[in-house]
Amino acid sequence: MKLGVNIDHIAVLREARQVNDPNPLDALPICKLAGADQITIHLREDRRHIRDHDAKNIIAHSSLPINLECAVAPEIIDIVTRLKPHRATIVPEKREEVTTEGGLSVTGKQKSLKKAIEQLQKHEIEVSLFIDPTFESIEAAHSLGVEWIEFHTGKYANIYAMLYSNLGNTPYAIPTLDLPRAELAKMLHDELKTLRCLSGDAAEMGLRVAAGHGLNYQNVQEIVAIEMIEELNIGQSIIARSIYTGLEQAIADMRALLIR
Repeated sequence: MKLGVNIDHIAVLREARQVNDPNPLDALPICKLAGADQITIHLREDRRHIRDHDAKNIIAHSSLPINLECAVAPEIIDIVTRLKPHRATIVPEKREEVTTEGGLSVTGKQKSLKKAIEQLQKHEIEVSLFIDPTFESIEAAHSLGVEWIEFHTGKYANIYAMLYSNLGNTPYAIPTLDLPRAELAKMLHDELKTLRCLSGDAAEMGLRVAAGHGLNYQNVQEIVAIEMIEELNIGQSIIARSIYTGLEQAIADMRALLIR
């Protein structure tokens, strides 16, 4: 299974003090040495972490493919076509959100999505849509002619956290935190079954399947077991661990968990 390392949170640390250090660019050789298959970054409309010069320099200097996450906003799509990453993953954005809260609403935005996808593909950029795991979203993505989909795994990660820890107060939509363990276990089983079945459906349509969001060293192996998912994009948990182990070791530890 391929590993895309999201280095946004290196820029988050830099922006906390609005200084020049740490520079996300410095992570590129470490990611490659540790076994990453691609670098993932998100150029948000509000530029809260990765900035235009970061994206430009990372794409220009990386020996690994760059997966650039972006909104469907025309001005952002114009920037992406100029930068020419290997892949553009179109994601939803809200200014007030802490992190991406769900998948793209594919079924309601075909016209704007189609225009953006055609523009990106015209510039020889692969396109992926970051979607919730529903059959309707897969069908819509297929109809739009993209090469990839990436399943938002936040719901899975949230259920896993409630079942195996006392975290609580998680950001994803679960009816109640006061659920019996048996019910949580069934919810987790059902969510994994959904991801497994829909990954097969997507592959049968000719779509390549990635997944990401909320994945960490504790919960990732159940996703790794889904054979039709060929790539995971993981950031926050890797950067968090790197504070204690160093970035190379943190990536290597995750890389080891992705072996099938």
